[in-house]
Amino acid sequence: MTAAIALDLGTTTIKAGLLSHDGTLGAIVARSAPAIVAHGGRYESDALAYAETADAVLAACLKQSKVLPPLGLCSQRSSFLLWERANGKPVTPLISWQDDRGAASCADLYDSEHTIRALTGLPLTPYYLAPKLRVLLHEHPAWRENLVSGEWLLGTLDTFLIWRWSGGKCHQTDASMAARTQLMDIHSGQWSSELCARFDIPQQVLPQITPSAGLDLPLQNGLRLQASVGDQSAALLAAISEGQPEALVNLGTGGFVVCFLPAGRSVPDGYLQTLVWQDAAQQMHQAVEGTLNSIAAALADYPVASCRVEDLAQDDIFCLAEPSGLGAPYFRNDLGLTFSAPIEHLPPPRIGALLLEGILFRVARILEDFQREFGLERVYLSGGLSNLPALQQGLAQCFPLRHGGAEPSGACRAGFNPTAQSRAEARPTGNVSEVRPRHGGAEPSGAGAGATHFLPQSADLVGNVSEVRPLAQKEASLEGAARLAAGIVFPAAGIAGQIDAGKPLPGLAAKYGRWKVWLDRLLNS
Repeated sequence: MTAAIALDLGTTTIKAGLLSHDGTLGAIVARSAPAIVAHGGRYESDALAYAETADAVLAACLKQSKVLPPLGLCSQRSSFLLWERANGKPVTPLISWQDDRGAASCADLYDSEHTIRALTGLPLTPYYLAPKLRVLLHEHPAWRENLVSGEWLLGTLDTFLIWRWSGGKCHQTDASMAARTQLMDIHSGQWSSELCARFDIPQQVLPQITPSAGLDLPLQNGLRLQASVGDQSAALLAAISEGQPEALVNLGTGGFVVCFLPAGRSVPDGYLQTLVWQDAAQQMHQAVEGTLNSIAAALADYPVASCRVEDLAQDDIFCLAEPSGLGAPYFRNDLGLTFSAPIEHLPPPRIGALLLEGILFRVARILEDFQREFGLERVYLSGGLSNLPALQQGLAQCFPLRHGGAEPSGACRAGFNPTAQSRAEARPTGNVSEVRPRHGGAEPSGAGAGATHFLPQSADLVGNVSEVRPLAQKEASLEGAARLAAGIVFPAAGIAGQIDAGKPLPGLAAKYGRWKVWLDRLLNS
């Protein structure tokens, strides 16, 4: 029996899937999104073709259901367009979140950055909608008039599709998507007149902000939209539980490390405050986030899939692997793809290993900060790059989580604190770890496959151990959106399998320590 259908509006792929009442996500349909054309810092694609492809994907998936289930929508954040109210025809391309034409706004508003950060939880960067829209409206004064008069409409992808599906009746976005425009006050959950004034954007042209769930909006295709949320928020809801000492590491085109923000706690310096979702009672659920920029592009030319954890820490060359500049908490565009020594003489596999170290060490340092501030007991890995064994095993060795404050024995040892049932089932021999796929059945394969528990070499499973688990979900955003639509906002339970965690490598942990010293010197130079 189908509990919900979900549609994921991704940057490169548009996907839909059906969630059954037993928590299984299946019947997945995927098609490529219209190609993004990059030119002069602009990243644009065909907005109408995108919407039509999304409609086709949703319809193809729906054919596999015997009922009309509730719909959950998740969308790439910050990409937007303008369109004509009368006929729905886009008047701009879909302007991607990757587009950097907002750089001029960021330069002009430099003195306002503290205020913008305090209201939005976000740094002033071209990534978000507001800096880009400010440039467009200054370049095209008539566009402002068309928006204010109501002849044209403005919105992110979710807004555009919901407007189309509702026959032009609903011009809306949810709180999680609105929070990434840089025009919403994340403390009130409403558009901010002060932010609109600073970015010189008429507040009346913005869509209505709704909760992320409990929408019950009838659509012309016969479905009812029950949930709409940003894609990263959906992935987070599928992966970790609010109120638990857990963090999610997602490594794909870029990377983010995120955990729910405990009530009454503030965000550490430099990190992002993220509004994950707003429930039907209008309670806002917040998270803290660190980010890595363009890491997939850094790895693209190197054979990193064949890299083993033993190939890491073979020299004292240090690396930063973010071509477009360091993300949160540093936000240093001048520190992009950086090596501490010349690498021209090195073979591609060695350079690839250095780049993996740069990603691994950045993630480990963010997790250290979260551990110090909030305490962590479990870390989940997702995204295509998280399936690389060197990253999985390297993170387990560089960032051992501690229970009870004691130091785990052995060099950077990571492990699993099992329940009584799994403790009885576990039979570790040698250096073996336990995999817990989220959905049962055969062990999954591919990116993000397997929920892994790194076990200590000792047979004592009760002591000071930690958990680093690659998630079983290949489609975490889809699953999160579907669960939200079905009224299920907690992750699924897992079952056990096994994976080799690799030998402890003291040299890797030692190099991580030296990398931190090197990075601090770079940041302070």
